[in-house]
This record gives sequence, C-alpha cells and structure tokens, in this order.
Amino acid sequence: MSFDYGEANEEQRFAISTTEGPLLIIAGPGTGKTYTLVKRIVYLITECNVSPEEIMIATFTEKAAKELITRITNELLNIGISININEMYIGTFHSICLRILKEHLEYTRIKKNYRMLDNFDQQYMVFQKINEFRKVEYFDTLFPNATGAWRQAGTIVKYVNNLSEELVDIEAMQMDSDESIVAIANIMDTYYFILEQDNLIDFASIQTETYRLLLNHPEILVEIREKIKYVMVDEYQDTNYIQELLVFLIAGDNENICVVGDDDQGLYRFRGATIRNILEFPRHFEEGICKQVKLVTNYRSEKQIIDFYNDWMKTTDGRAYDFLWKNFRFDKKIVPGKKNYSEKTAALKCSGKEIPEDWYEQVLNFVLSLKKKGILTDYNQIAFLCRSVKNDKIIDLIEYLEDHDIKVYSPRSEMFFKRKEIKEALGCLLLCFPEYISKLRDRDFKFDFRELYDYYGNECIKAAKELIQNNKDTIGKWITEKMKKHSNLSRDNADYAFTGLLYQLFQFEPFSDYLGVEMKTGVVDERPARNLSILTSILGKYEYLHRIDVFTESNIEQAVERFFNMYLRFLIDGGITEYEDDTEYAPSGCISFMTIHQSKGMEFPIVMVDSLNATPRINATAVIEDIENKYFHRSVFESRDDIKYFDFWRLYYTAFSRAQNLLVLSCCEKNGRGATPSKYFEEFYNKLPDYEDVNLEDIVLEKVKPVNIKDTFSFTSHIALFENCALQYKFFKELGFTQVRVGATLFGTLVHETIEDVHRAAMRKEENTIIPENIRDWFDTNYTTLSKSEHSYLGQAQIEAAYKQVMRYVERTKKDWSIIQDAEVEVSLVKSDYILMGKVDLIRGEGDTVEIVDFKSEKKPNILIETEEMKRYRRQLEAYAHLIEEKTGKSVSKMHLYYTGEENGVPTISFDKSNTSIGATIQEFDKVVEKIQKKDFSGRAKDKNLCANCDMRHYCKRKEAK
Repeated sequence: MSFDYGEANEEQRFAISTTEGPLLIIAGPGTGKTYTLVKRIVYLITECNVSPEEIMIATFTEKAAKELITRITNELLNIGISININEMYIGTFHSICLRILKEHLEYTRIKKNYRMLDNFDQQYMVFQKINEFRKVEYFDTLFPNATGAWRQAGTIVKYVNNLSEELVDIEAMQMDSDESIVAIANIMDTYYFILEQDNLIDFASIQTETYRLLLNHPEILVEIREKIKYVMVDEYQDTNYIQELLVFLIAGDNENICVVGDDDQGLYRFRGATIRNILEFPRHFEEGICKQVKLVTNYRSEKQIIDFYNDWMKTTDGRAYDFLWKNFRFDKKIVPGKKNYSEKTAALKCSGKEIPEDWYEQVLNFVLSLKKKGILTDYNQIAFLCRSVKNDKIIDLIEYLEDHDIKVYSPRSEMFFKRKEIKEALGCLLLCFPEYISKLRDRDFKFDFRELYDYYGNECIKAAKELIQNNKDTIGKWITEKMKKHSNLSRDNADYAFTGLLYQLFQFEPFSDYLGVEMKTGVVDERPARNLSILTSILGKYEYLHRIDVFTESNIEQAVERFFNMYLRFLIDGGITEYEDDTEYAPSGCISFMTIHQSKGMEFPIVMVDSLNATPRINATAVIEDIENKYFHRSVFESRDDIKYFDFWRLYYTAFSRAQNLLVLSCCEKNGRGATPSKYFEEFYNKLPDYEDVNLEDIVLEKVKPVNIKDTFSFTSHIALFENCALQYKFFKELGFTQVRVGATLFGTLVHETIEDVHRAAMRKEENTIIPENIRDWFDTNYTTLSKSEHSYLGQAQIEAAYKQVMRYVERTKKDWSIIQDAEVEVSLVKSDYILMGKVDLIRGEGDTVEIVDFKSEKKPNILIETEEMKRYRRQLEAYAHLIEEKTGKSVSKMHLYYTGEENGVPTISFDKSNTSIGATIQEFDKVVEKIQKKDFSGRAKDKNLCANCDMRHYCKRKEAK
C-alpha cells in the first residue's frame, strides 16, 4: 500500500520522503511546515520501519511540541498504530536535554532534587548573594556608579546568560588585560560555584551540562547515538551555538539530520540565536551531500498580503537606509497557494492624527464597523501586534477598548497588579498587619519607594476599605481579628503565613465569587480566579525562599516588611505575565494583543500591526562585543553595521506574514521629532488605502483555527485527584493554585529515591556496590538534597526509620538483583483526544514474563474488603501492565503493591493480571477524563480527612454554610 501524502505539494513530498542523510527545509510563512514535519515522521515510522524511539524532534516551544505529538499520534492511530510517546525524544532543546540529564544525573555536578531557576528566580538568587559577587576582583569596573543591588543582579544575569551557551573559556578571560572582561569572568566563576553549591540549575546550564555530559562520558554518547538514528530540528534559524553543537554531537556519523526553518523569521539574536546556523548548515557536509528544498507556496494569506511582505524583504534602499542582504539570506519568493484567493483589498491602514485619543477612536470604529456589517463574527479574529505590549500607549488602547465593551486578551501587558482582584487581595492582606500599616502611613521606612507606597495606600488599601464598608460583619470582622492576632503573637504563634492567610480570605465575597467561576465562561471571565492563583504562587515562593512556615513574634515584622517593600516591589517593577492558555491562543470573544515575537507560528484573519514609529537599532554592549571577538568559538558572522537592518526587516516580515485575510497598518500619525510612521515604513504605509475608503463588505474572514493539542493527564496527580475531589482538581490543577498543606511527603520520597539508587546500581550490573556503606551514602545524599530543596526536615528517629525501610527492602531482595529489568519506567496511553501518562517503579522477572511493582512507604493495610483506594491502585496497575506489555512485548503475570513499612509480614499485596478487565479499566479512565474536559467539577470529597487538610477548607465551609 502506497504512502498517503494527503494534499502535499511536490516540494513537500520531497521533504517528506527524503529521509537519509542531511536535509535542509527552508519553509516560508504559511507553507505547511508542521504538516510536512508530521507526514515525514509518519513516513519514517511506516515506510522506513524506524522505531519512534529512534527519532529526536527538537521544537522551539513546548506548545509546538505538544501540537506535533497530537498530530503524529492521531495520524498513526488513524492507520492503527499506537506508540508509547515517552519513547520519542520530542520537545524543546531544554526539555530533551533535561531528560538526558535526569537519566544520567549521577555523572553530572547536579544532584537529585535540584531547583530550577526561572528568570526572576535567577536574578533574585544573585540579588540574595550580591555581596559574594561584589567581592570579585574588578567588580567596580562594571559598576562604577552607585547602582542598586537589584539592578546589579539583573546586569550580572544578562552577562551570564549571554555568555554561558557560547562555552567561553573563563580561565582564559581571567587572564585578559581588560579589567572589565576579567570582572565578567570572575562573576561567571562565582555564579557557577553558587549553582553547584546550592544544587541549582538555570535554563542555560541545562544545555551546557548536557553537552559536557556527552563529551566527557563517551559511553553515554554511544548509548544516546544507538537510540537516536534520526534528528529533526524545527525553527533552526533561532538556534544558538550550543544547540548546533548538540545536534551534530547526537547525530554522529550517520548524519541523518533534518533542519527546518525560515531565515527571514530569525528573531532571537537577543537570546544568543544566530542565523548562521541555518545559512551555513549545508557547509557542514561535503559538497552535494546535503539536500535542500524550499517550501514557498503559502496557504495562509491573500495574494495582496503576500505581495506586501515579499516587497518588504526585497526593498532594501529608501530615503534613510541602504543595505544589501548579500549572502545572509536564502533567495526566495513566496507565492499564493490558496484556492480562489481574493483579488480584493487585503492590506490597508487605520490610523489617528497627532493625539492618541483620535487613534483609539479610529481603531474602535474600524472594529465596530466590521462587527456591524457582519464581517467580523468573533473578536478573536483580530490580533494586534506590536514590539511591546507593556508601554502606556498600548495599555491605554486596551483600556479604551475594554471601556467600550470589547474584551481584550493580553496576558503579557503586565497589568496583573492593576487588576481589581489583586488590589483587593493585597489591600486586605496589608490591613492584617497593623504595624506595617502604621509605618506605611508615616513613610517610616529606610528607603523612600514613593510610587510603591502610593500604590499600596491609594489603590490596594482603598480597594480593601471599599470591601469592608460593604461587608463589615464578614471580611471586616475577620481583618480586625487578624490585626489583633498579629499584634500579639507573644502568647501564641499563628498556624499560617502569607499563603495560608490568603486562603482564609478566599471564604469571603467577592473572592469566593471569583473562585466560584464556571470554568466554561472563557479566559477573561476566569482571569480573576487565575490571577489569585498566581498570587498564591508568589506568596508560596517567597515563603519557600525565606523559610517562613508560620508567623511568629520574632519573624513577622521582618517577613512582612521584606515581602511588601522588597520582594513584591521587584515583581511590580519587572511585571508579571497573566495566565496564557496553550490550547486556545485566541480566546473567543476577545481581541488578542501580543508582541510580534509572541505571535510567531500563529495566524489570524485580521492582523493589525503597530509600533510603526520604530527604527533599527544596535543592542550589543561594547564589552560583550569585545568578548565575542576574542573568546567566542566562531568569528562574527553578519556585519555589525547591517545587523540592525537585518533584524528589523525580519521582525516586521514575521508580523506582516501572520495575516490571513486582512493586514492593517495602524498608528497615531505624527510629524517632526519621533515621526510616526518612521521613515523605514513610510513608503509602504503611504501607498495603503485608509479603511474608510475601502468597501469592507467585500472582505471575507476565516474562522480562527482551533489549536490542536491533546490534554495530557497522569494516573496519580490527575485521575486520582479528580476522583478524590473534583473541586480540589479545579483549584489545584485546572487553576493552578499553590498548595501549602501538601502533607508529609519527605519521608516517602527519601525511601523511594534511595531504593531507586539501589535499582540503578543493579541495572548497571554493579550488585557488588549494593552494600550498607554505599546505601547509607546514597540515603544521606538524598536526604541532604531533599531537605535543602523542600526546606523541610525529619527528626533523627524518622531518618533512621526511613533508612530501616530501605535496608529491609534490600535484605529481602538481595538474592534477586539479577531479575530487575527496569525501574522508573515512563509509559503512556495514547487516545484520540487525550494522553495518559504514568511511571512504573519496577519491572522484574526472567525471560518474556515479568511482574510490575509499585512502592508505598507505609505499613501494609489490613484489608478484608477492597476499598475504593485499593480499587484505584488495582486499576492503575492494570493499565501499567497493559502498557508495559505493549511497550516491551513481554507478558505481565503479576502486579504488586510493595509496602516498605511492613516489618514482619509479607510486604506485598498482589493482583493477577487480567486481560478481560483492562478494557473496563480504560473505560473508567475515559469517563473521568470526559468529566475533566467538560469542566465538570461538581464532585466533592467524601473523606473528611481530605477536607481537613485542604487549603480550600475555609472556602468550602463558608459555601456549605450558605
């Protein structure tokens, strides 16, 4: 049976069927790149008999990886092929590297229970350790003026992030004659020392640690190469130096590397990406070896839009600019591929004159006229793109539209702290601390952060007092009680800190109303609940970093002042992104406002492009340029004089090419200084008709395409949680609230991790190392990293009890190490509309018959009748057994729950594997998932112990009382 190429064109068919050797796919906007990638992977599996685990696919975003997984699994299911998606190395470079590190952690400087730093964590860590950095030699040459510690931390992080993935030689830099370069080298040295000392990992070190792991341990590289026979990389124009090294290192001599990208959409130089990777890719091979194909047939945009952005890329001389692409661009011309494309106007302008209010009015009139004529059927058909969504002009436009009843989705506009629900919550929390309020009123603080204090007093506390005025007997009474409590902690500590206090607040209106939102109403209506969820994360992170479990007389003053005057100030200054839904990038009923970078890979019926006052600019600093010239492993690629033009043209090419049916250039026109549009746009802008001069009724808009991403669930953290309490699932999974009362997990994790170390040694055929001395070392190391990571500790008696559980298991199993076949095995059940993930603790057995084991670090229950919990365990094990059989081809004879806390009796509860019940088990999972996907969170916990330990107990009790 011949392969089904679907509607692939000739170039796409070539890309799909060219599987051996290096291949460069240059894919212009809207040319079916993802379709081609999916078909190519299916072709490899079905036509070339390549196993899924032999394919690595690196994507630019996790969302792109999820979409690929969805489309690949659906294509394969349609032809009767089911795969274990865990076997494929598919994800971003960072997620693939993290997987490789986790599988070989003992060979790296990273230990278990490491902490991952996001951008804010990274800067805050440097800020906390700033005195260590200030001690380095020549530090003052980088910071000659009196710069605050937070700004210094931000600059340090930029230096580290810019240089880490270039693998610069720090020792060589420390010998440089330039004191600034020596200072940066010393800073990097200190930074890496702190990472290792505190068991931390940042985004850059994920890739550098993986590279060093593979380079320094040839046996692991051989193992990876034996697994991965085909490497595919999407968005190759936005890869950096370390990523290119990883691609060629992993591919090895077989050279089955397929890279896909568009040099005209290279946007991420500021993150270290270089266009040279895609332009020079063919040069890595002997001449004629690397095959190339250009996808230039655009199925997205109308012809006039395509002509517009083609002209943009070829027009490189004008009134104020003159440059040539030379060899820094693949020559290409995008051609329309839509059937029956429109000959009507598809590019126009919508602008105001001189004053912003006139522009806002014109934008509103344009939108309303489309709506009134029935052309615009959903506001989500419009996307507004600009360089930044944080500036006042854009935020004022958003507020203007919202004031006129047009909803806007703009999670990156950093409006979090302006939202009503956040000001109300912060105001109520502030009022709970009378000593801080007194200082705030008198401005009795060491530093004068006037804008911050005005925000607290004039906005947050004002909002809270309005709530109190209307709810004196509820929220007002509660705040008064907390004020008294916090003023007199000498008698009795509180049993909560910031996060617990906020959870208590949620019992009162309007917070209980925000949280009671139906999860089917849309992202804007859900926004208050999701923002309050983010606030719990902020509070929880602060408590974690500063080790605040409960308020005490000795810690409350410093904890409160440091939170409101320092930690929250940094977040307010830096801005917080609101919730973004990967499954719906253009929520129904909302106009989307986003950055051009954010819009990459997306498409919208109408695209309005602002930021027409922009001009090309150089972003590099002199010292970084100097380091690049001296210590980067590759010479400078593009001319520094041309870079600003190249990046500018690529950025707006990306913006213009997002439009399907209508491209609109929009601005507040201005003459003179800071002219808008700037001279770089005026030629293109001036030839466009105004929207008022165009017959808009000729325009036909497409619907926004739904995002094709399967939901992913896990057996334990999703299915079990929902079955225990659907409302808990709503809050802690769907809305993402941070849990405080998570229970004592440290003991169980310690036992589990040490048993995992034992299994790893057995699988390496190192049974001779499984002796008490080594086990104690593994155990102690795990406890050290766990307690540091969790900021939680066990008493000595508990530590010894955990160790005894491990040793008891070793003693019982020591004669059977040879039958251990695998441990910590990830499995997946792929269905048409969801993926269920799980992890099998242990597979043991001989030959083609195996048993599976799930460990529980507790005493074996005395069960005469199968409880609901035991039924759930059995169903989970049945599913695991079914998936292990599919994955390995071996038969599972028995399934065990192993209770490491059982001292004298048989430590296992065993179940026979039943082929007849697996269908019913999966049907049960289908029912649970269906309820989750329908947002049916009406179920409540039947176990009162579960309720007693739930953070939402105050909210639920108040609801029940009503």
